[in-house]
Amino acid sequence: MTNRQNLPFFIGCAVWAYKDWIGDLFPAGSRSKDFLKLYSQRLTAVEGNATFYSIPNSSTVDRWAQETAASFKFCLKLPRTFTHQGALYPHLSVALHFLDQMKPLGNRLGPLFAQLPPSYSPASLTDLRAFLTGWPRQTTPIAVEVRHPSWFTEPHSTQLNTLLESLGVGRVLLDTRPIYDCQTAGDADPQIMSERRKPKLPLQPVVTAPFSLIRYISHPESSLNRSYLSEWVRQVSQWLTWGTQIYFFVHCPIEAKSPAIARNFQHLLEQQGVEVPRLPWDQITQPAKQLKLF
Repeated sequence: MTNRQNLPFFIGCAVWAYKDWIGDLFPAGSRSKDFLKLYSQRLTAVEGNATFYSIPNSSTVDRWAQETAASFKFCLKLPRTFTHQGALYPHLSVALHFLDQMKPLGNRLGPLFAQLPPSYSPASLTDLRAFLTGWPRQTTPIAVEVRHPSWFTEPHSTQLNTLLESLGVGRVLLDTRPIYDCQTAGDADPQIMSERRKPKLPLQPVVTAPFSLIRYISHPESSLNRSYLSEWVRQVSQWLTWGTQIYFFVHCPIEAKSPAIARNFQHLLEQQGVEVPRLPWDQITQPAKQLKLF
């Protein structure tokens, strides 16, 4: 039997509470207070964007632990109050305090990640090194998402990857190709219904740690995701054979469609013979009505 704490593959969405998932991910008649419990009974991880905007109190964190399966993972985003305030290292102590506040999650706490703003450039490499060196990486894995365009050019890309690899820190892979490559003249912007636009940055599929955290920004029209998801099936399959633990999170400008697209990716992996744990959603005897994919 697979050790639930060492599963090789986790899949989920950016959030767990979304009322338009009722009738799809959640059964009809579901109440908002039950969303997290229901979500964890269907998907295996959540990106946890909520902590980027506010830090939950201790009773909330305790409730998160109580309402989720033992094998469920929270991959929480570090709060913007210290990732978006210039240099990172001066905020190391408050970042560690935030980590202590999340400790009641126990083994449910997956890799955390720091999403850095477009203003955080390669000129801050020394600051980034100091912050990551001070982070307890051996007990709490961490990943970094960079958004300044220069991080994706040489020599900065290699310098970043070398630093992360030397420290065992993950590099968040943000894939926005579906919402940009599939946009043609005259088409409506697929992000028009999204509260937060995603940046247009190159995808550099590298692994710098024993795990990889992938943020896939899907196109609302599911058929336009086929080629990209097929590519990710091949990439994830290869990394799993290397022993890399994968966290795959699906976003969509129309958030109502995210769970169905995540489930479709799980099924594509299974159809190609990739050995991944079964999705709890597929083991529910009477699943909720699904969105039509194609």
